[in-house]
Parts: sequence; C-alpha cells; structure tokens
Amino acid sequence: MTGAVRRQSGPFRVGDRVQLTGPKGRLNTVTLEEGGEFHTHQGVLSHDVVIGAPDGSVVVSSNGVEYLALRPLLTDFVMSMPRGAAIIYPKDAAQILAQADVFPGATVVEAGVGSGALSLWLLRAIGPEGRLFSFERRDEFADVARGNVGAFLGAVPENWSITVGDLQETLPQSVEAGSVDRVVLDMLAPWECLDAVADALTPGGVLLCYIATVTQLSRVAEAIRATGSFTDPAPSETMVRGWHVEGLAVRPDHRMVAHTGFLLTARRLAPGAVLPALKRRASKSDYSDEDVELWTPGSLGQRPGSDKSLRRAAREAQAAARAAGAEPTPDGQ
Repeated sequence: MTGAVRRQSGPFRVGDRVQLTGPKGRLNTVTLEEGGEFHTHQGVLSHDVVIGAPDGSVVVSSNGVEYLALRPLLTDFVMSMPRGAAIIYPKDAAQILAQADVFPGATVVEAGVGSGALSLWLLRAIGPEGRLFSFERRDEFADVARGNVGAFLGAVPENWSITVGDLQETLPQSVEAGSVDRVVLDMLAPWECLDAVADALTPGGVLLCYIATVTQLSRVAEAIRATGSFTDPAPSETMVRGWHVEGLAVRPDHRMVAHTGFLLTARRLAPGAVLPALKRRASKSDYSDEDVELWTPGSLGQRPGSDKSLRRAAREAQAAARAAGAEPTPDGQ
C-alpha cells in the first residue's frame, strides 16, 4: 500500500504512536485507537483523552496520575522499533547525512537495508522528489524494514523500493549508469561492490561506507584507492557524550555513546580522470596483497539473529505498520 505520508506534527490522531512519560520518568509508547485504553497499576488512561489533544499535552489517568504525551521523534522510534539486524545509531545517521551531503531530490542507493533505520533518515532527507533504492540480501530483513518504515510514516513511500539480492548483480539492473548521486554501503564486504557502485555514481557523487571494525576499514580504504575511480577515502568515527546540568552541578555524564562504527567517504572521479599523487613522507605503510589478507582473513563473519527472532521482528514491525494505516506488501509497493 502507498499513500500520503502522515505528518509528524499537529494534534494526535487515531493510528498515531504516542510516547507517554509518567511521574518517575518511565516511557511507554502506545498506538492510539478509538475507545482504546492504556492500563497500568496506577490506573487507566483512555486513548480518547489523548486523541485530538495537541502534541506536548499533559493528560490525566483515571486515578489522577499525569502523563506527558509526545509524538516520538524519529530518534525515539528507531531506538525502540523491532529489529532484524543491528541498526545504525542516530549519531551515525546524522553524520551519514552530513558527510554524504544527502540533499532534497537526490537519488540515493542504500545497501543493506537492515531494519530500516537509515532508510527512514534518508527518506526524510531526500524528500518526496528524491528516490531511494534500498538493497538487501535477506527477505526477512526486508520485511522488517518495510514494516518499520510503514509504521513510522503511516504508508510505504512511493519513492522508495527494496530489492532483495546481491548488490553487484541487482544494482546495474535497477539504476542507469551515472545516475546515482549518493551510495551508502552498510555491509560486511563493501570492497566487493566497488565496481558496480562506481558505474552507478555520477561524477562527483559520494560513496559512504559504514564499517564496524578496523580490519574492514583498512581493506575497504585500500580497495577504493586501487579502483582509481575515487578521491582518496576519508575515515572518521563519532563519539557522543552527554552532560548533567542541574544548577551548579555541571559535569559529564558517567556513560557515553562511544564507538559504534567507522564512516569512510570518497567521491567519484570523472571517467578517465587520474587523481594527482599525494606527496607523503616515507613510512612503514607499504604492504602487499598477502599482508592485506593476513590483516583481514576470511574469518570475517556475520552474526545474524535466529530465524525465529527475525520472523518475530517482522511480525511486530508489520503489525505496527497496519496499526498506523500502512499495509506493506512483499514487493514494497
């Protein structure tokens, strides 16, 4: 099913997800239904009290307990949605949008789709005039992603598609050569797809790889250099530390979101262009193909969830999508 994407603002409506914060700061997320009720040991909160109220209202349960009602932000949603695979955290998603310079109207390729967290950020960034082509090897992950996107937006957007299959084979069949503005790769071995990505990207387009380990970082960086089709890759990581601020008690939080992954960006050169050689001091960075294989042995492996957990995540995501008014179909249309 496709349709108009629900606005994430305005008064609460039937089918909206609402985040209720109680007196002790505990969060509960419910999907509003006519005549529905939210039950706790402290009483009952009728959904009808929330429906029609402005976002950010304080509502009262049957025994006088107050709850702050807010529509969940995208950050809140992706951190609590059903997962078939590990998600890209909001701190990395924000940097991906910035470093890849994802703009309204852009044509973007994403692989793999995982649980759909990054898809939601990309869809928001490209707007209705853009186009997002997502690729995933596993049907189960694609089902979870469709459900999560439909649950948050209220519909599966017409400018988004998920193709199940290997990127090297399916990308040339899905997009015209030189027509893609941005490519984001979140996969185990992105170096295997560089030729297909180079063909799809427009000159000056951005390739961004999300990489979990230093061994993968090294290998994909050298593979990008070896193609001769990109600028020199630029790696980075992002760490976020919150602060406690209450009166004169101002200090860093005891916990922080540290390493989650590396981001590596490079831009597509024009066909036939040769990147000028960089002048570097002599170093111990020389290596051979054998060194690379020793550094990144064939032991790189995925740790996918069990089939049972994937099926459960898919059912939960699609149930949330139906409650929000979206009905994802197997082909994402």
